[in-house]
Amino acid sequence: MRVVVDTNVLMSGIFFGGVPGRIVEAWATGRLDIVLSPEILDEYRRVGSDIATRYPERAVALLPMLTLLATHGTMVNAVALGVQVSEDEADDMFLAAAVTGDTRTIISGDKHLLDVSGWRGITVLTPRRFGDQYLLAP
Repeated sequence: MRVVVDTNVLMSGIFFGGVPGRIVEAWATGRLDIVLSPEILDEYRRVGSDIATRYPERAVALLPMLTLLATHGTMVNAVALGVQVSEDEADDMFLAAAVTGDTRTIISGDKHLLDVSGWRGITVLTPRRFGDQYLLAP
């Protein structure tokens, strides 16, 4: 299954585990294909670096994970949407990656992305809902 993963979900998975950690693990074991763009990867790096300064004892997994995503994730050069879709314009990069990567699912807890779920057939699911629907079976 191809998914776009919002920054906060990925960072929560890397640094803190829980349901977002199960999503990261599902990708690492080949159960998911994470679609991302260079802009998304840049945001992952920026936000990850900020979190790493606050939680240095948990930061050991950040660089290896970002390196793996850059080399083994599905990288797309996202085409601009042409219009602002999300109330938070910065969130449109996730929608653009989904459209360009022919991906129907975004995993996010971001209210602005959740509000536009259904746009162009793209479903935005919270990590919990995604986990309940897709990660229960081994």
